[in-house]
Amino acid sequence: MVAHVLRLRLALLAGGLRGAHAVRGAVGLVASAALTVAVCLAILGLRDAPLATAHTVIVLGAAALVLAFFLGPMLTGTPDQLDPRRFWPFGLDERALGWVLVLASLISVPSLALIAVTSCMVVVVIHAGVPWAAAVLFGLIGVLSATLSARIGMAISAILLPERRSRELTVLFTLPVIVIAFPVAAYFASLRWDGQVPPAVQTATDMVGFSPLAASQAFLFHLVAGDGAAAWVSALIAVLTLAGLLMLWLVLVRRLLTASERPYATRERSGLGWFGSLPANAFGAVAARSLVYWLRDRRYIVNLLVVPIAGVLTVFPLLVAGVPLEIAALVPVPLMALFFGWLPHNDVAYDSTALWIHIASGLRGLPDRLGRLVPVLLVAIPVLAIGVSVTLAVVGDWHLMLPLIGVTAALLLTGLGMSSIASVSAPYAVSRPGDSPFQQPQRSSAHGSFGAALTFLGALATSAPTIWLFALTLAEGDQHAPTTLWVGMISGLVVLFGGAAAGALIFERSGERLMEFAETA
Repeated sequence: MVAHVLRLRLALLAGGLRGAHAVRGAVGLVASAALTVAVCLAILGLRDAPLATAHTVIVLGAAALVLAFFLGPMLTGTPDQLDPRRFWPFGLDERALGWVLVLASLISVPSLALIAVTSCMVVVVIHAGVPWAAAVLFGLIGVLSATLSARIGMAISAILLPERRSRELTVLFTLPVIVIAFPVAAYFASLRWDGQVPPAVQTATDMVGFSPLAASQAFLFHLVAGDGAAAWVSALIAVLTLAGLLMLWLVLVRRLLTASERPYATRERSGLGWFGSLPANAFGAVAARSLVYWLRDRRYIVNLLVVPIAGVLTVFPLLVAGVPLEIAALVPVPLMALFFGWLPHNDVAYDSTALWIHIASGLRGLPDRLGRLVPVLLVAIPVLAIGVSVTLAVVGDWHLMLPLIGVTAALLLTGLGMSSIASVSAPYAVSRPGDSPFQQPQRSSAHGSFGAALTFLGALATSAPTIWLFALTLAEGDQHAPTTLWVGMISGLVVLFGGAAAGALIFERSGERLMEFAETA
């Protein structure tokens, strides 16, 4: 059975270089080989680097690789050619199948690249004084752990996620990675090495080295440093991690071979775009419809594009006026958060006559109010996360991270809460679907303008305590940083849900008025 599965695996690899996808497969193979060679040369260059630098680069790089192997299948939705369910019709021994699939998974482009990179790492640590037997053994443990992580990631994806992954679901999985990874990368990129490992990076390396992500690599450097106690701890964590991953993989193989398939209707929901990716309830339906509108209607798209551009442009007048860069750079992100929160203040008017769907279906107000906020949050959160990271890198003071997140969250969430009230209490006429987003119809009154202005002022007023604490942090130091974060988050959430609840009551009691407005505006 082992030889048969391995031959199948080699045939699948060779098949990727034939047929309709031969060119794409060849280009991908060449690109992967070039990237692998570049990484191997960089690792081999660490032989002449200080031990602390080599330790940091290899341990953090190994941890990133394990995370990439685990999360990659979930993010990309790549079909698993070694899915245990593919072998079920052949009546193979399920206890042996798990072990065979682990061995076969080593024959793949990512796994071969991982083996090459790990071999270069082994050369580096042997050059540093690690016995070759220990280097090879724990290098192998690292390769098997990463490979098993990929197997487990694919198995979890097969169990929990649709077989035909929609691009919408991929977006939902990718956004949290962007929100987390970009600030971390910006933080490390902003540090000054000056020939030595910064203390913050060294602390992170030590923490990761005692985690399952890179314990096997950390063990080798602890041996070189002569830290026997730390080496034993890392070795124990590495071995237990490999054993735990192997046991989990065997359990998942049994689960895949014995559990029944998901119902057909559940699997086929993946072809419905956002409607198939979000919950099958009133909130999910409103959120999906809003996402379709916000991502296709140019009136919405222009609004989304203007916000980050306007936020960045505010820096230049401040610099011309003589404001220091360290202060001017702190303005764009809170301003973008305020405008993002303000965007849906007239969302009902953009629906035009499509509003009757919400009213005629007897939709409750709260799902309508909260569902309409999903598109703004889906765009605003990654944009603001990137903006916060860039701001802190420019300012050079990462102690401001907590208060900046607090004031940004306060302005965004309070703006959304106020917009939930204004969009049903004071809508005003806008350009109709298909018209130019810059075309504004004539209005018979200024009633709607008051709603837009009060939304803006209300967000500023309810965020005033957080803004004040942020100013105190700038003036007196970071002792107010945690308070600023929590005050901003709590006040923002209170206003968000309070505004959504108030807007829900107005929506339920003003259906006729809103429908009349949609017909005549």
